[in-house]
Amino acid sequence: MGADLGFTALEPCEIELQIAVARTPGLQVEDTLTLIHEGTALTPRQVHTPHGGLLHLIDVPPGRMQLTYTATVRGEAEVAGPSPADLSLYRRPSRYVESDTFGGFAFSEFGSAHDGDLLTAVSSWVGTRLAYVPGSSGPTDGATETLLKGAGVCRDYAHLVVALLRALGVPARLTAVYAPGCVPMDFHAVAEAWVRGGWHVVDASALAPRSSLVRIATGRDAADTAFLTNNGGNLMLDWASVTAVADQGLPADDLDQLVRIG
Repeated sequence: MGADLGFTALEPCEIELQIAVARTPGLQVEDTLTLIHEGTALTPRQVHTPHGGLLHLIDVPPGRMQLTYTATVRGEAEVAGPSPADLSLYRRPSRYVESDTFGGFAFSEFGSAHDGDLLTAVSSWVGTRLAYVPGSSGPTDGATETLLKGAGVCRDYAHLVVALLRALGVPARLTAVYAPGCVPMDFHAVAEAWVRGGWHVVDASALAPRSSLVRIATGRDAADTAFLTNNGGNLMLDWASVTAVADQGLPADDLDQLVRIG
């Protein structure tokens, strides 16, 4: 898997990238990150983030830069259970997940469902009520806007799923992933919910098999997991290409079964 990104910086800026595969016990990751600015290599600073994530900080002078990331991943991830702080954090409202406004609505729709049945019910409900329409949502849209519009992309599907689950008291979080088989191919976003002693994937978009997903970043919502954040001057993303391939083919995905990112 990997990504190829091109930028033009009109002013000096610092960018944060979250595109590297998360360092999860049980996985063997071989990866490289190359940054070329106007013919000169740049060296990023690495910052470790929760749940094995890896953030790269880069000071970018004015000019053009190309980034190339490649990774080969083998093994099966061992995802740690939540701490008490995690359970608290992932039940709370957050920037794009206004779960405190969904309480009555969520209970009227899903109040009789529990655990795995609840995840299936929420996934099916969101998947049938939203239309996947690229460009239909903006970078500041949260779960409420998504519900009202009835359309969005993968991050919007995930935000709405997380909002409904948190409104029901279920710890839920958003995870950015590489997704072999995803159409259209891009960085992908899914929800994870803590039920039956594990973090299980909820992907209402059903764009890729859940058992082939590879974790990049995990957090409250897209504010924590965005692949690119610009903290400085004017920066343009000129192109982006993402690749994710499963060497042994894609598994079948029974949406009625609980699945973990592995």
